[in-house]
Formats: sequence, C-alpha cells, structure tokens
Amino acid sequence: MEPGPVPESGPGGGPGCSGVDPRGDPFLRTRYAIPPRPVTFLRRERLTRHLDRALTTPLTIVNGAAGAGKTLLVADWAAGLGRPVAWFTTDAEELRPGVFWAYVLQALRAAGVPVPAAVGSPADPGRVDEALLNRLAAELSGPMTAGRPAVLVLDEFDRVAAPDTAAQLDFVLRHAGPGLRLVVASRTEPLLPLHRYRAAGELTEIRDAELAFTAREAGELLGRHGLSLSEAVTDALVDRTRGWAAGLRLCALAARESPDPETYLKEFEAGQSTVADFLLAEVLDIQPPGTQDLLLRVSVLERFCPGLANALTGRSDAGAVLASLHHRNAFVQHLGHSWYRLHPLFGEILRAHLEVRRPGLAPELHRRAARWLKAAGFLPETLVHGAAAGDWEFAADALVGDLAVGQLFTGLRSAGLGDLFSRMPSGATGPAPELVRAARDLARGDLERGPVHLERAGKLLAGDAGDVLGREGGESPEGDREAALLCWALLEVFAARLTGAPARAERAVRLAGELRGAVPAGLLDRHPELTALLLAHLGSTRLWAGRFEDARTVLTAAVAGPGGASTALPREDALAQLALIDQLNGWPGRAEHKASQALAETARYSLPGPPGTGLERLVLAAVAVDRDELDRARGLLDEAATPAPAAHDPHAPADPCVPADPVARAARAVVTARLLLARGKPHAALRAADGTTRPDGTAALAAEASSPWLRGHAALVTAAAHLAGGRPDAAAEALREVPLDQPACVVEAARMQLAAGRPKAAAGLLDALRCASRTGPGVSVRAALVRARSGHLAGDPATAHRWLAVALRGARHEHLRRPFVEAGPWIGPLLDTDPLRGLAAGWLVTGSADVPPPGAEEPVKELVEELSGRERDVLRRLARMMTTEEIAADLYVSVNTVKTHLRNIYRKLDVNRRADAVRRARALRLL
Repeated sequence: MEPGPVPESGPGGGPGCSGVDPRGDPFLRTRYAIPPRPVTFLRRERLTRHLDRALTTPLTIVNGAAGAGKTLLVADWAAGLGRPVAWFTTDAEELRPGVFWAYVLQALRAAGVPVPAAVGSPADPGRVDEALLNRLAAELSGPMTAGRPAVLVLDEFDRVAAPDTAAQLDFVLRHAGPGLRLVVASRTEPLLPLHRYRAAGELTEIRDAELAFTAREAGELLGRHGLSLSEAVTDALVDRTRGWAAGLRLCALAARESPDPETYLKEFEAGQSTVADFLLAEVLDIQPPGTQDLLLRVSVLERFCPGLANALTGRSDAGAVLASLHHRNAFVQHLGHSWYRLHPLFGEILRAHLEVRRPGLAPELHRRAARWLKAAGFLPETLVHGAAAGDWEFAADALVGDLAVGQLFTGLRSAGLGDLFSRMPSGATGPAPELVRAARDLARGDLERGPVHLERAGKLLAGDAGDVLGREGGESPEGDREAALLCWALLEVFAARLTGAPARAERAVRLAGELRGAVPAGLLDRHPELTALLLAHLGSTRLWAGRFEDARTVLTAAVAGPGGASTALPREDALAQLALIDQLNGWPGRAEHKASQALAETARYSLPGPPGTGLERLVLAAVAVDRDELDRARGLLDEAATPAPAAHDPHAPADPCVPADPVARAARAVVTARLLLARGKPHAALRAADGTTRPDGTAALAAEASSPWLRGHAALVTAAAHLAGGRPDAAAEALREVPLDQPACVVEAARMQLAAGRPKAAAGLLDALRCASRTGPGVSVRAALVRARSGHLAGDPATAHRWLAVALRGARHEHLRRPFVEAGPWIGPLLDTDPLRGLAAGWLVTGSADVPPPGAEEPVKELVEELSGRERDVLRRLARMMTTEEIAADLYVSVNTVKTHLRNIYRKLDVNRRADAVRRARALRLL
C-alpha cells in the first residue's frame, strides 16, 4: 500500500515538514511494530548469537526463501535487545524513493531515535533530496547516537526494487558511521554493494542454509505443537522439507489434527496439503505464466541446466529465468556451473500440480530429458528418465551402447542399476534388454536365468539362431552392434567363469579382442572396468583349469590397469586370485600380502558392502592354517561366509554364503577340510573334501566341473582323513587321484605314503618331482620334512638332522608351524638338539623341545613399553590394511613419520612384520 498525496504536515509534527502522518492509520502503524511471535515460536540460540554481531557491523543481511523464518528470527532478536529498534516492513509493492524515506524517518522517530524536524521529510513521492540524506546521516553520526547506535530493521526488503533507493540507503549507512546499524530481511539479495562490505569485514550474513532447522531444532518445534515423534520420523521430515521453517510448522499444524500424527507425516501427500497451498500461493502463482510453465516442467528433473530446461519447454531463455528465480530465493537452488535444482518439497508439490494442470505430460518430459541427457553424456540420469518415460528399450540401449554393463559388477552403481532395471517389463525386447537382464542375473549368481537371457541376446546379435562365436575369425561386426557384442563377450566370460568352462571364456575373450578396434577408443577409456573385468574373469577360468602361470599373466595385467573406484572390485578380485596362486605354490607370505592388498583395494573407496568377504579371506584362512593359527582361520572362514552385496535382493541366490565362483567354492571346501583335519575331525573333513556337505550341513562344492588342482587337494584331504581313521589302503587309493604336475600335491602325497608305511613310494614321488622355480617354502619345507622322516625311519640321524635343519630354515621366516605339527611326535627329541634348538627357538618351540599341539597359539607376553597415542592410531590403520602412504595421508603426517612409528610399534610388540604386529596387538587387546 502506497500513501496518497503528501500533506504539508509530516511525520516530524513540526510546521513545514512534508510527509505522511501514519499516526491516525492503524495499518501504517503495524509497519513500524515488531511482529509478535506465536506461542509455538522456537528461539534458536545459534541464530540469535549470530545475529548479535549485527551490533558490531554496519550492515546485516538475513536472506532466505519465503517461509524460511527470517522475520520471526529478527523480531525475536530485536525484542530481546533491551533497547529501541526501528522497524519498517516494506510490504508495499514498488515503494518510490520519496515514500520509502518518509516511512524510514517515521520508523526511526517511532522507535525514539531523536531525528530533529530540521532533517525534513521528502516532498516528492518519486524522489528524495540528497541534502535530506546528508542531514539524516549527520544527525545519526552525531552525539545523539554516540556509543548507542540506532538499529534499523527493514523487513521484506525484496519489495524495494528501485536501484536508486538502495544506493541512497548505502549512502546514509556509510556516512552515518557507527551511529547506524542496518538489518535487512529479504527473499532476494538486496542491491546494496555487499561485496564492498564483505571485503571490509563490515557485513553479518545469515543465509537460507543457516536458517534451516536442524533435526534437534525440528524436534523441539514439533514438541511445541504438541507432537511427540520418533527420531526417525523427525529426521525424515527434516530431510523432506530441508529444514524449511514454514514447511515444518504447516506439517505440524496438519499432523496435530490427525488421529495418528506419525503415520500422517510419513505418508502425507505434499500436493494435497497446507504446505502446497502456501508454496503455490507464495512462490508459483506470483510468477509470470511462462515461468510457471517452466517450473512445472523442470519439476520432473532432479537437477537441470538452461539447455535441459529449454529442451523441456521449447524456449530459449531458460538461463535468465533460472538465474532470476535463484536470485529471488524462489526455491530454485544453484548447484554451480549453471546447474540448478528445486527445493525437494517444492518439486514434489510441482509434480503433483503438473498432473493436475497437464495430465499425461510427465512421460513425454522424461522422454525429452532422457534424449537430451544422452546426447550430453549424462548416462546415469539418462537411464533414470528413460525408465520414468517407460522407454525401456531406449534405457537398455543407452546402458549397453555406453559399454556400461560392467557397472552392474563394480559396486559403485550396481545396486542402483539393479533396482532400476528390476522394473523393466518382459515386454521390453531386443539385444540390449536381454543383455541387461543377463547381467543382473549373473551379478547375483543366478545360473538358471542369466545364461538363458545371455543366449537370447547372442542369437539376436548374430541375426539368426547361430552362435555369435561361430563367426569366422576375419569377419567383423558392423553398425551399432560392436558395443553390444563387446558387452555380450564380457558377460559370456563371466558366465564361463561361473560354470567352470575355460574354453568358452577363451573364445569370448578372442571375440572381445576383435571388437576393441571397432569401438571408439574414448568409449573404452571411459570404462576401464570392462577390460579389468574381462581379465579378472579370464584369469579365474585359467586358475580353475590349473594353468597357474597363464592365469598369473592376465591377473597381473588386471591389477596393473587403471586405478580408481570403477576398477577397484576387479582389481580386488584379481589380487585375491593371485594370492590363491601364491598359496597353492607354497608362498604363504606373498599370499598374505596380496590378500591384504585385496582387502584394502575396495575399502579405500568405501564401496557398498563389506570389502573382501570372499576369496582373499579364504586365502588368509589357508595361511593361518599353515601357521597353526586355527582360531584365526575359523574366524576368517566365518567372515568369508558373510553375505555378499545384494544379499537384500529378493531374487538373490538362496544361500549367499556359498560363493557362486567355482574357484572360491573350491578354496572354501579345501580350507574347511584342512582346518577340520587340524582340529582332529577327519570324518567332517572327509565330508567337506568329497563335495557333499560342510560341517554346518550345507553344500560345500558342486561337482559339475572339474579342476585339476581341486581334484589334487581334495584327494590329499581325503587321504589324510583315511589315514587319521586308520585306513591306509583307502588313503593309498585316494592318492592315485593326485596330479603329478603339481609340486605341492606331490609332496603331500609323498608325506602320506610315508605315513602309510610306504617309504619307497614316498621317495619315488620326491625323486620324480619336477621342482618348479615358482614353488616356495610351503612346498619345500614339507618336502624336507618327508626326507627327514625317511632318514629317521631308516636309522640315519645325520640325514634326519640335515633335512630337518633345511625345513626349519625355510619355515622360520614364514612361521610355518603346521607342517611340523603334522610331522608327528618323532620330531620333538630332534628339536632338542643343537643346532636345531636354536633354529626352532622363539617361533616353533618355547622353553622346551615340544612342538606346540594342534591349534595352540603362542603365549601372549606383556608389553615391555606402552604404545603412544599416535602409535595406536597407526596400529589401528595397519589393522585396516592401509598402506604407509595412506596412513600418512589419513593422519596428515609425512611418510617418514609413519615409518618411525612403525619401527617403534614393531620394537614394542617384539615383531618384525605388519601382520604379526596386528595379530599380537589383537592378542593383547590393543585393537
């Protein structure tokens, strides 16, 4: 409301003063009154304390959207100051400069600020004399405000649109000096030169984000409305409203009328609520029709930029409109780089309103958005909007065409993609939908549906009922099929891995090699996970086939490929398989190191699900058995049985504790059987080894595919179980299955032949052994013990001592205790002689010549010196498998400082390796 003609007698009350006299107008008087606070008002001390700075800076800005709580915050602060505050609510549209300053002068006088009549009052509603502003500034900077500046609050200042008025206000504020403190509450950023005040440290700011209620504050506010809600409901409401004050109050008022407030707040429809009425009236309806249409259309988007908004609206000026909406705090938030988003609750209301105004338009908007986003290279959002439009063929084509099928296996977006495409109907046909279905099923280990969809996709891509792999080697795919065929090859290799079919995997990898040249290099560069997955899966099939060195070659290439979160899971997988190869070749230390690296690989990227719940823990369990740390081995086996990611999926395999990968299943069966043997449970070990049942009654190993190393190790466990049960003939029969091209298996077979009373057979096996250069102490120590035992049985103590010394030297560094425990009681007296006593002291025997019994742990010695706080910090990160460099970065210290701490930790714990430090710390309950 703007006043009428300016009378001769003005607000000063003196003669000759022009202006507006509000004293007889109750409406005008409310403009100068501090607004009352409702009984449900919640004082937020953090904001009040922040606002106290307004007394120390010339200018204070409280800037927020409609209903953000600006006015009540400033009113509560002003009422609690204990001193007069001049308040002016600028709630009239387009206040002209002369009228504005007449009101400001009256507000100052109404608050008791002694503004003399000589200052005057504007005579022309459209302008104000500069001399008047000079007089006002001089009076405010004079003795009347010394030590007690005048406080002026201008509420709803966003209605003051005239740049001249803002410039005049800045002039008075600067020239009044410490005599004036101006507080501006506005939906938009005022036209004052804020940058200058900010640079000079003369600006106090409270913005929209700070005005938002925290969960604790929201709980208190709801309590003032008589609501007692659970923390979960309150948190959800705060998240939905983003802490918007008006939204919380309106929701509270509505919920208070409901018989079940919690259920109401969980389920209320934003589009049919008092919140919607407020936002539609205060934000949407005040916009021009074209802007309203833009807001309604972009409501289907999570975020948007001018180009995308133009694509949905058909206009070309969305950039200017969005910038203006953001500037005016119209619930359009700027994300940076010209991207915006709607306040979540506002967007929810607009989507509901869109269905009312333009029913049926939303799918078309999603379709337009999907195509614009695909052209712009935003794949995740492309898929979301393609699905929302019901255009599943387009969404699947986008995923496959971008070579992003591998992301269903990398942990980063696996769950989201799986959930998204779980809604794809059976009516969506074509190669891409079938490939996506195959990828989803195979990722869950579903070997019933996955291969069926994969076969359908292959036939569709081949163009007939033939096999894609049946093409001649020189024939190249053409058109848009290359990316789809490459995705098909990846899934084919994975299916071959899951079914133990190495030849099938090799054919698919050859096809992938042919296709790489036909796919744009940039596309492959964007998806390094595809190559990493291909190599890891191929390595697994080669490992299953017993081709350890061929497997090592491709697995090493997978580990050496591009790093980053997208390849973390394939690199973890490859490292775990390399660890298993080292363990099978008799290198437990190397195996432990690689398994620990595998555990750390995904942990550093915080990928969904617990990292390393598979093969790497099985390898560590095998190492623990070799070191006779049986409790630790049992714990690692239990950890490896933890349900893998997607265990929440209702379509996941029935028993997520049984690995879908044959290599992991085989490793679990063998390690479980070895542990049971070490525990003195041969019958249970036999059941685990023959692939029927585990001790817990579940299937241990499928027999649908054959692996040479698995057959060998299973035969060894079976023979050992028969020997322990007093059945040497059955043991000898089982040993016939041991492959003679695997040194580890041959040495174990020789040990059992010797234990069965066949020394010549044992010697023949060892003499015929082709000692590969890659076999480690896990093999050589056992071979030396067999020869030592042979010498002992032959009455040749010199030979026995010599070979036993060889075994001790080989086992000492690796702490391989289990081979000596399995050697039998004959070894005890020999270890009590020189120089064997010295070789065994400290790690194999402690204080006597007796080898620790099966499952015995080293006695825990007390710490000689306590670890410092920083050393404990380093130790905790060691236990998380972090590297020295990662520990340094995490603790903000240098690498050399971390190394110093590590040396101190090793000295105090009396160890010389990381793994031993962690084990000893756990035994001492330091972790």
